[in-house]
Amino acid sequence: MEIKEPAIQYSVMPNAEEYLTWERLQPYKSEYVGGKVIAMAGASPKHNKILSNIVGTIQPYLKGKPCDIYPSDLRVLVKSKDAYFYPDATIVCGELDLSDDFKDTIKNPTIIFEVLSPSTTDYDLGRKFFYYMQIDTLKEYITIDTATLHVRIGNKQENGAWLFKEYNNANDSFTIESIALSISLQDVYSDINL
Repeated sequence: MEIKEPAIQYSVMPNAEEYLTWERLQPYKSEYVGGKVIAMAGASPKHNKILSNIVGTIQPYLKGKPCDIYPSDLRVLVKSKDAYFYPDATIVCGELDLSDDFKDTIKNPTIIFEVLSPSTTDYDLGRKFFYYMQIDTLKEYITIDTATLHVRIGNKQENGAWLFKEYNNANDSFTIESIALSISLQDVYSDINL
């Protein structure tokens, strides 16, 4: 599989520890993969509205349950690859496991959401997902397109393989199996002009 990179700027950082020290002092977020720091671009209003719709639908449902949803200000560690990413939203079921004293990096995501923009789609579906697959606790990877009505859900099977389902009809609903919640595409794309 060819892995395409996002159309954003890279800089080089010798190790993850130096990246974390540097990144925590910056006014913007960046990700770290294989010694490269990847500056993150700002999100569009459409991207933010879709994310707001997702979080706004899931948050009340999770109240009183052993899972919580976290928007994009917490990074996720892919320990086996020494990589750090900022998913658009992360659900953790069970006790939240944060790395180091700063408590700003999730080590045990159950579900990761990425809202796809034209400049990051190939990266989010390619290299980033390849890294996410290495996280033992990750059960589901959900991507939501901003250009078309399209939700894609990857579910990790017991044998470690990933099974994908795609939804692209306004009347479709999809189930987030790890939290037993069904969401309609109408709710995801509420007040969005495609």
